[in-house]
Amino acid sequence: METGIHFVDFLPGAPEKLGPTLATVARTAEQAGATLFTLADHFFQMQAVDAPAENPFLEGYTSLGFLAAETEKIDLSLLVTGVTYRYPGILAKIVATLDVLSQGRSMFGIGAAWYEREHVGLGVPYPPLGQRFEMLEETLQICAQMWSADDGPYQGRHYQLAETICQPQPIRRPPIVIGGDGEKKTLRLVAHYADVWNSVTEDAEVLKHKIDVLHRHCDAAGRDPDEIRMTLGLGHRTEPFTDPAAFMRAMESYAALGIDMVNIGVFTGISDPVGYVARLGEEVIPQLASLG
Repeated sequence: METGIHFVDFLPGAPEKLGPTLATVARTAEQAGATLFTLADHFFQMQAVDAPAENPFLEGYTSLGFLAAETEKIDLSLLVTGVTYRYPGILAKIVATLDVLSQGRSMFGIGAAWYEREHVGLGVPYPPLGQRFEMLEETLQICAQMWSADDGPYQGRHYQLAETICQPQPIRRPPIVIGGDGEKKTLRLVAHYADVWNSVTEDAEVLKHKIDVLHRHCDAAGRDPDEIRMTLGLGHRTEPFTDPAAFMRAMESYAALGIDMVNIGVFTGISDPVGYVARLGEEVIPQLASLG
């Protein structure tokens, strides 16, 4: 089982410290044996992780471009891009640029967006959920077209592109990561479009049910479910050091279900993120690597 590091808490303090800290955390994750480094796609800090919205939060793709120059091996992604924040043609270009500058280390995480406060606060349209899912599917189609030899038009309900030129093309077509567990819409999109599914369901029995639902969607789509890598994002209350034995038992149950990567969050309340990630490398990542 591989380990990803999900960094979401830009500690309060002087702005000039944020960049060096972020770079050091990412380099430490790489040196510790993590294979993926992710950021959240937000503009306000998330109250959902028990932090004030006013706490510092860096824009995601600018930050990943910065990290492309600060790291060498680790894959880079947002977990996940909010579909509402960028026009899909521009988004495909941004991700392709990240892939070129990182020498083929980008992944493309995408979801339907959820943080209404920052939409309203910054004047970003926040359509109903059903429409956001329609936009998400069209965005997936547009990105697939732009990362191909087809530079012709795209006509959808929400987006119309006269040309889909994207040069340079990505060095590696960015693997598409769809996050979420909704059984009717999200898992259907995973079955049709995703290379990687990132679940956030930590109850092993419920997760098993979600996997069964995904397999049914794959059957309906004529897709081999083994083509989709299954990963799991651990919530901000899952702590690997409080009860290491219980943590590893949970990881073993996920591995038995076919989960081959867990994304461990560096959340609010961790005063030394560099030391925390280094400790993961010493005590947790090697144990996870033995599972599977």
